[in-house]
Amino acid sequence: MISTVIRVARVGSGSELAAAVLMGLGYPCVMLAALIPNIWLFAGAGAVTYVADWYLHQKKSRLVNRLNSVRAGLPIRFLLRQLLLILLLARENLAEQPVFYATVACFLLFYGLQAPQGALATFIRLRRTMPVVTRNVDLHGVRIPDAPPRALLNRSGEKMLHLDVPAVVGVIAAVATGRNVLAYAGVTATLALGTLYILLLAPYLRRKRRVPGPGAVLKAVDTWLREYQPTVALYFSGSDDSAYQVNMWLDTMEQVDGRPIIIMRERNLVPKLGDTSVPVLCIPGGQHLMARDLSTIRVTLYPANVGKNIHILRVPTMKHVFIGHGDSDKLASVNPFSKVYDEVWTAGQAGRDRYALADVGVRDEDIVEVGRPQLAPIQRWTGAPKNPIPTVLYAPTWEGWDGNPGNTSVLLAGENIVRRLLAADPPVRVIYKPHPFTGLVNKKAKAVDERIRKLVTEAAARRATDPRWAKEAAAAQSGQAAARAELSRIEARLAALSSPGRKGTDESETSRVSLADPHRLTAIKRLRAEWNDAYWRSFGWWEHRVVTGSQPHLYDCFNESDGMVSDISSVVSDFIASGKPYAVTDSAEIGVDEFRRQNTAVRAAVILSNSAAELDELLAAVADPAADKLAEERRGLKRYLLGPDEPTSIEQFNAAVRALAAKAEARNSGVSQRLAGQRIGELDREDGATPVAAPDGGSTAAAEADDTDAAETTAVG
Repeated sequence: MISTVIRVARVGSGSELAAAVLMGLGYPCVMLAALIPNIWLFAGAGAVTYVADWYLHQKKSRLVNRLNSVRAGLPIRFLLRQLLLILLLARENLAEQPVFYATVACFLLFYGLQAPQGALATFIRLRRTMPVVTRNVDLHGVRIPDAPPRALLNRSGEKMLHLDVPAVVGVIAAVATGRNVLAYAGVTATLALGTLYILLLAPYLRRKRRVPGPGAVLKAVDTWLREYQPTVALYFSGSDDSAYQVNMWLDTMEQVDGRPIIIMRERNLVPKLGDTSVPVLCIPGGQHLMARDLSTIRVTLYPANVGKNIHILRVPTMKHVFIGHGDSDKLASVNPFSKVYDEVWTAGQAGRDRYALADVGVRDEDIVEVGRPQLAPIQRWTGAPKNPIPTVLYAPTWEGWDGNPGNTSVLLAGENIVRRLLAADPPVRVIYKPHPFTGLVNKKAKAVDERIRKLVTEAAARRATDPRWAKEAAAAQSGQAAARAELSRIEARLAALSSPGRKGTDESETSRVSLADPHRLTAIKRLRAEWNDAYWRSFGWWEHRVVTGSQPHLYDCFNESDGMVSDISSVVSDFIASGKPYAVTDSAEIGVDEFRRQNTAVRAAVILSNSAAELDELLAAVADPAADKLAEERRGLKRYLLGPDEPTSIEQFNAAVRALAAKAEARNSGVSQRLAGQRIGELDREDGATPVAAPDGGSTAAAEADDTDAAETTAVG
């Protein structure tokens, strides 16, 4: 019941719901107290509204945005409370007293101060926002000053509104005690603090405190591009939750042949990138991106099919490759949009066959098998459980954009799977790692996910008091405490290393200071490995666990597990690299034979129905290699899905990059000869337009952006 109310109210937790209820009751009580009048009820209810408002904003509750949309935003709520305080004064027969006029004058003047304060904060933010966000890019051509203290600009409007607290407290105290001096002191404090806030912001209007204009910044970017001359680009655009799609390629880009660069489009995704030595150039504006000279890039890699890809796809001097963000039998793996790329790179033969069966227009000669370089961290199965009892990972995928019930096992089978694993005899340890998109489309999936988390958490609590594990728990207690202390130390060190520069900087200052430091990046990678080791040592090998967030990584969960239950997704294909037993749920219940026929990755899997009754076969294979009937099939399937072990995936990947770069060079050379020196953009450019020439005499074909380009982008998106 409570979870239903939470979803309807658009709040994220029970505490947020409680705060929303208190705020909803608080304002009517404030109004009632002003009408009665009752100074103590007014003070108590007013305090509740202040605290509830503050809490909801701290939690970034979606309810706050809902209130804004119905004209009950934060400024209105503060103004209402102030008006009710004035009403209270009138009802207390103080309307003709100086304290009444002082209060009215205070709130009028304070309201007037909010306008310049809001304008200053907004102007400073705008002048601190560059047209690009960078990492590992030396913008020495522009002077980027230090950011204002975070306390001044972070939620500045909310902070300004809360400066009315001294006046409100002072007036209430004056009414309660009859000492008007308290009201005057509060009024003076509020107006003084509001004025001081404005004075603190004012110095940041000076030119030397502002970031140079877009023209100067983009000129510096162009200078850096000419100096660096990138040859291989990873281009990415996506939603707030899609950073994992680019993060999975960071290690590969660091090892790629040539001079790599990562080009992004959403500035809010840049802070979500993992640590990397590869230059990152985020250009949100399509017109700014298309005007850059990217003619030295020969190969551009695309992890996702999105409308903004057209801003780079239109550049003819480079070759375009769809690499995706996983290898699975989902429909997304055979998207017809893939026809726009010069090549489609798949892990193994399975990806090639997938496109042939789908018949979506991708030619077989345009498909290249490159393996999966990012699977290198996955450890191979030794054939026996890692710990005294096996660990089974349940890593379901999400419900998908179409909401098809066959996409995820969470909705129909999730609870059955987890209950059977928790009740297994002999016992196993359960690790539950849900997909970060779970519940994004179907709120029922979110509700089931919450119930599964509760099941695992409660089972872990019961196991902690089970006499069977008391001896192990006592023996491991000191080691676990040491591991937790080590985690805290590592996390503090990582926080310091991962955020170069001062605390509280903005994205412009971070772009200035976040230059590649090989020693820092090496230390970060070492610390992350130490963190992962300490994390798994911080609790017992018999303890159930819910794992969310980016750490520990999914592959770390693979290495900790002896078997897995999942759905049709790239998770299954990746897990096959370990060689360990696995099960996949036929959530749509199309039948075992048909399910295997339609989905390559399940040919060596235990197929589960929604009842999960078939889990015993997986548990037997996990516990005893002699009972593993599908081991040989998994070995053959691994080669079919992920390609051969030799040459390594990164060697295959780099060979594909070199071959395609050579094709781009040959194409550009041929076009240059056919045009006899005429630039590529001149044949059809409008009169008076100035083409942007590449350093080698070619053209980027991305130098000019007009309304037609914007319309094309909208159509593709």
